[in-house]
Amino acid sequence: MIAPIFDAPLLLVEGEQRVLVAADLHLGLEYEMWLGGICIPSQTAKILDRLLGHLARIKPDRLLLLGDIKHNVPRTSWQEKKEVPSFLRRLSQEVRVEIVPGNHDSNLADMAPSGTCVRSASGFVLDKVGYFHGHTWPDEKVMRAGLLVAGHLHPAIKLKDPLGSTQTHHVWARAPLLSNAVERQYGFPLEGEIVIVPAFNDLCGCLPLNEPSDELRGPLLNLVDLDRARIYLLDGTDVGLLPKITKSSKEGQR
Repeated sequence: MIAPIFDAPLLLVEGEQRVLVAADLHLGLEYEMWLGGICIPSQTAKILDRLLGHLARIKPDRLLLLGDIKHNVPRTSWQEKKEVPSFLRRLSQEVRVEIVPGNHDSNLADMAPSGTCVRSASGFVLDKVGYFHGHTWPDEKVMRAGLLVAGHLHPAIKLKDPLGSTQTHHVWARAPLLSNAVERQYGFPLEGEIVIVPAFNDLCGCLPLNEPSDELRGPLLNLVDLDRARIYLLDGTDVGLLPKITKSSKEGQR
């Protein structure tokens, strides 16, 4: 069984193991903001407290951090060198922590404390579910799992309220795989489904799926049939199919 946690950007996958999934923490984002002239205190302690609270309540067998645990690339900031190891060490005191590295996770393997399992960036399979971050093509074994989980996109939608104000909502996206895209890359057609996890860090930028974008986000968008993607808000609201949401957004702009 695979289900989002109510009002949280967390996914619980229950098979032989109960796996709690969080993606895109981007610890150290504040350093990049500081370089741009925006000064806010580190949010790492708050992110840790949120995760610890969920772990205490849900009690999973594993915590899977699905990429972009740290933020700054290609270099690692002084903030990350100080905070990331202690962050992972504290989580490891409560649960088995596994990491699938993302495109921001340079040097993460060297920073991870003993006992934290850093997987391949091409992903892995657990209880017949394939996990990868989304910035690179997943391993063939991950694709053959049929049900995939990824992060990377920071999925969101933009909606207008009755007064005409636009608000951005972080969302879950669940969509079929594009069989022809899988065949072009891997040499075999495949039917499957993918769940795209929202970013855990509230300060992260996002990709509004109902607005056209030329931004390059790796191969993940090439694998997903967005015309059949179903969108859910964090509170569990089924917003519907993405094309209908996009159409409504365009009509609201007239």
